[in-house]
Amino acid sequence: MIKFDAVTKICKDGFPILEGINLEVKPGEFISIVGPSGAGKSTLLKMIYAEEQPTEGKVYFEEVPVDSISRRKLPIYRRNIGTVFQDSKLLPKKTAFENVAYALEVAGAPKSQILEDVPQILDIVGLAEKMENFPHQLSGGEQQKVAMARALIHKPKVIIADEPTGNLDPVSSLEIVDLLLKINELGTTVLVASHDKDVVNKAHRRVIVMEKGKIVDDHAKSKYKIV
Repeated sequence: MIKFDAVTKICKDGFPILEGINLEVKPGEFISIVGPSGAGKSTLLKMIYAEEQPTEGKVYFEEVPVDSISRRKLPIYRRNIGTVFQDSKLLPKKTAFENVAYALEVAGAPKSQILEDVPQILDIVGLAEKMENFPHQLSGGEQQKVAMARALIHKPKVIIADEPTGNLDPVSSLEIVDLLLKINELGTTVLVASHDKDVVNKAHRRVIVMEKGKIVDDHAKSKYKIV
């Protein structure tokens, strides 16, 4: 589904952020990406949704080179990929419903679709009863669930979560990983970059360890480790 073929990324000062990355992600996998700060985890994920481009090598999504997708077609391509970050990035003056609906409105979805799809997605993440709440009326964990619902609204093939529990307490963090596992069980490929040992261990799926821009370990059904 996703393939990195000898991918290297060099920053402006000549320092390699990623170096010789070879990686294959199969449909329906759940992968935790771990490693110290500066290891290249976020850059690797950004390559998938075309926020970063390789200096050398290729990234493929369903056999299509990501760097061959025109700027005009990028928004359509990115509907295949839902993204969740450490900061939920919610619009403060919009309700949970409106925050999720906004992603559909931007894509030109009809009102009938919005009224049908948004409540369904909020129900999946456990917020059906709080869809009229504003972000300041929600806990940190609930705000992140709204962000998760927004990432799911286009029914993406892949969810990318970059430190999704970084601002959360331990209980809320485990709720988020439970939700990610639930999404994965529905057939969505999930890639999570995380420093949270408990999150990675609870998932207990494939773990990729990065260090200094390289993949140094890759094991199925593994736990958090730093090589």
